Amino acid sequence: MINCPEVIAIVGPTASGKTAVSIELAKAIGGEVINGDAMQVYKGLDIGTAKITNEEMEGIPHHMFDIKEPNETFSVAQYQTEVRNWIKDIQDRGKIPIIVGGTGLYIQSVLFDFRFTEEASDPLVRKRLEEELLEYGSGILHKRLATLDPLSAEKVHPNNHQRLVRALEIIEVTGRTKEDHENDAGKQPLYDHLIIGLDVDREILYERINERVDVMIQKGLLKEAENLWNLGIRNMQSVQAIGYKEIHQYIEGHSTFEESIELIKKNTRNYAKRQLTYFRNKLEISWYDAKLGTKVIIIGILKDINDKKRKI
Repeated sequence: MINCPEVIAIVGPTASGKTAVSIELAKAIGGEVINGDAMQVYKGLDIGTAKITNEEMEGIPHHMFDIKEPNETFSVAQYQTEVRNWIKDIQDRGKIPIIVGGTGLYIQSVLFDFRFTEEASDPLVRKRLEEELLEYGSGILHKRLATLDPLSAEKVHPNNHQRLVRALEIIEVTGRTKEDHENDAGKQPLYDHLIIGLDVDREILYERINERVDVMIQKGLLKEAENLWNLGIRNMQSVQAIGYKEIHQYIEGHSTFEESIELIKKNTRNYAKRQLTYFRNKLEISWYDAKLGTKVIIIGILKDINDKKRKI
């Protein structure tokens, strides 16, 4: 019987084939899959996030999917806590946790000693900021954040009041940005782990992305995005996901439907580039060429696992 690490992660850009590899690996080692994608935690975001279907799961247990309503927020700190609980639960049942997804920070936060900014909390500061939000509006606070922490301002939508107030609270309480805090943590691994990466030639990856978006449109992405819009899910964390925000721009009359589709493809390609940059700069990964095919990749992963154990 193969002697596995405590946790395995499968990462890679969107459309690289992580789902198929995860299912076959879970079958081979007795694993259960944990979602490693920030947007697949949301109910109702199925087509646009390429969420795995029940049929595709092939009986393998999957966790951390559809755990949040689309009008709720969900932080990386919450993800860290919940996934670590699932890791223990899966291990207690004699199974191997396999985290699968493309959100590098989320996966890194679980595997390493990421300490978030819980200490950067002051109820009085938060209350004052919330009062300022009511009095002056989110635009003023967002401009302040852009001056103090331009990187966070790019990531936090002015209408995401909770994240906006939180970002300003961290700076006021500690004098440091959220990124500064996170850069000081995350060096020490908490588990014996192996991270598998799927790499795809840039040209092939872009072709896959363009085809995937076309398939999403055929499956009903427009209707899915319209349903969220009609439920009042607008300018919230969930629908900042690529696919939904572009179609919502179309619904608002800021673009044609064709323009929104092209923008989805462009933004997805850019996101894939950022994913690869993050993985290559932040994590130690055993990379596999995705075009080798699932069977060959699985053979390589099992060899990686055995080699890793021999080195320990």
